[in-house]
Amino acid sequence: MDFERENFDLSGPLHLTCVQWDNAHHRMSVAASLVQAVYILERDRQEKRKDQNALAPPWWAFFHFQLLRPLVDDVDSSIFGAIFEFKPPLSPRNDTLYRSPRYVIAFRGTLTKQHSVTRDIELDIHFIQQGLHQTSRSTIALNAVRNMVATVGDSNVWLAGHSLGSAMALLTGKTLAQTGTFVESFLFNPPFVSAPIERIKDERVKHGIRFAGSVITAGLTLAMKAKQQQQQPPPQQQLQQGKQPQQQKDLCVASFDALAAWVPGLFVNPSDHICSEYIGYFEHRRKMEEIGAGFIERLATQNSLGGLVMSAFGKESEALHLIPSASMTVNVMPARDFREAHGIHQWWQPDLRLERKLYKYK
Repeated sequence: MDFERENFDLSGPLHLTCVQWDNAHHRMSVAASLVQAVYILERDRQEKRKDQNALAPPWWAFFHFQLLRPLVDDVDSSIFGAIFEFKPPLSPRNDTLYRSPRYVIAFRGTLTKQHSVTRDIELDIHFIQQGLHQTSRSTIALNAVRNMVATVGDSNVWLAGHSLGSAMALLTGKTLAQTGTFVESFLFNPPFVSAPIERIKDERVKHGIRFAGSVITAGLTLAMKAKQQQQQPPPQQQLQQGKQPQQQKDLCVASFDALAAWVPGLFVNPSDHICSEYIGYFEHRRKMEEIGAGFIERLATQNSLGGLVMSAFGKESEALHLIPSASMTVNVMPARDFREAHGIHQWWQPDLRLERKLYKYK
């Protein structure tokens, strides 16, 4: 079964013989295929498949990409990402090439194989604890993307990732966006740290739980702000200490606002409890605005309960799943099981039923 799923001729998007780069489905399919290529690069390494026996190359060569270099974890030497360079043929002429990337940096998710599972699960735990940004793998990823963007410009680079890999791409994209650098991003089944409220069928119950959560989060946020202001020395004392008076501006809010212009692509499946809460996250924000509770939700949407608790104990955290804007694509086709709902393979199927919605933070 693994061989079939890894073999491009058996599982790949063979129908995409001519990619139209202005077609959203084509762009999604290519990005997902390059993420799959990273999974198989690591599996080729583990199984010692080389040269003609390697299964990864067709996943990028079919779309005229070349492997520039893999990204290797410094802890277990596993391949967790790769940089691909687009080398289109000179003919036939494709009028949509202006929408194509020059480089794609892709990250795989967790591999449940003995050679990599320990390190991957360790990073999954770091994500849940909102500490993925403190890991060496994230540093390697961020440096690779920064160097590429500095060399060719942000408009020539795509980020792509699946599951844990989408969290890595999200962390990298958010970090760059805070400095005004916006990279087009394809985040497949990105994890959202929350109870799977979206799976509740009763809309009233679902909204009630989210409303209560927003009120609690907003209340704790205001309490934390008040505590921080009380702990700050008065302006006159700051001047006596040779310091400029601190501005009473919430840096968290400023950071969140700075991200609003970055609109990553989220690709989620309602049957995947790992990522489905993104649907509720954005829809609840819209509903809160409609009922006149936008102020509460603007506070709540920028903070997580876990992050607030950690801040209260003086611990640093980064809630990656909290983002202002997104272009969300939802696969509404029924999934047979969780593996199918969470899998990368669904995103290049030709007969998908997709719903797309743009959420812009105001």
